[in-house]
Amino acid sequence: MNMKKKVLVTREVFDETLAHLAQHFDVSSNQGNEQWSADDLVQRLQGKDGALVTTSDRVDDALLSRCPQLRVVSTVSVGYNHIDLDACTRHGVMATNTPGVLTDSVADMAICLTLATVRRLAEGERLVRARQWPGTHLKQLLGHDLHHATVGIAGFGRIGQVIAKRLRGFDTDVLYHTRHRAEAAVEQAYGASYVSKDELLARSDILILILPYSPETHHFIGRAEMAKMKRSAVLINMARGGIVDDAALAEALRDGVLWGAGLDVYENEPRVNEALFALDNVVLSPHIASATEPTRQNMAMTAARNCVAALTTGVPPNLLNPQVQATVSRAG
Repeated sequence: MNMKKKVLVTREVFDETLAHLAQHFDVSSNQGNEQWSADDLVQRLQGKDGALVTTSDRVDDALLSRCPQLRVVSTVSVGYNHIDLDACTRHGVMATNTPGVLTDSVADMAICLTLATVRRLAEGERLVRARQWPGTHLKQLLGHDLHHATVGIAGFGRIGQVIAKRLRGFDTDVLYHTRHRAEAAVEQAYGASYVSKDELLARSDILILILPYSPETHHFIGRAEMAKMKRSAVLINMARGGIVDDAALAEALRDGVLWGAGLDVYENEPRVNEALFALDNVVLSPHIASATEPTRQNMAMTAARNCVAALTTGVPPNLLNPQVQATVSRAG
């Protein structure tokens, strides 16, 4: 008789996710949400055919070479810079992600973090909680307006486009820069104008980052880029840690090179650059852009469906390394 294939879920997920996987596989899960070391993860992956992972799990050649039975790594995220796709392909491992299902929630959070930053909401909240609010006065906590601002978006994929759609309600002037310019019909639909990176930096009152992380986008915003921005500008990072040089950002915020910043992601997260904690003009959010209950449920179930498809049909819907099929065919 056929033995059930075995799947590991590396972090806590919803009960319905486990139930869906259990219809097909022998499932082991980390519902205690323990932090596993790389060696712990390798040990728990022994004998497993598939894994549901998160952005805190590094999947690389070192791991895959020690897990020869593994055939699919299904990440519960749209970003996949924690997965070495070339290594997956070499080892005949399918890698999948969860695009699309979190677009609206992340776009909402981009607007939320932008408003919290330009209106100094976190500063005000701390003032009230510390029982130090003396009552309102004319120049108290003066911020910037989102309405009628020039907002730049770096990255113009699904999420960038929906952010632009949200911004139309604020009567903003939307600029964008991306590696591949969108079609004219898309620009018109979202009311966005394509500009060079330098023009994006120079003209934006608010700059929202929503581009994927890669070696090419590492420190996409560093000291030189911040120097080209308005001193009144606000930087919002919704993308990935490492796209911004956090140390340079802390200096820019401290020295008045930038007016403010809102961050949902960080270099080396969950560790945060210590210099940021000393600053009032940065809003620090714990990577929760997609963290609504319906969206996270949908992400987990999409990852589970990817895993099921990979191990049953060999054709998961959100395959990141389609070239692996040739590798698998040769091996077969």
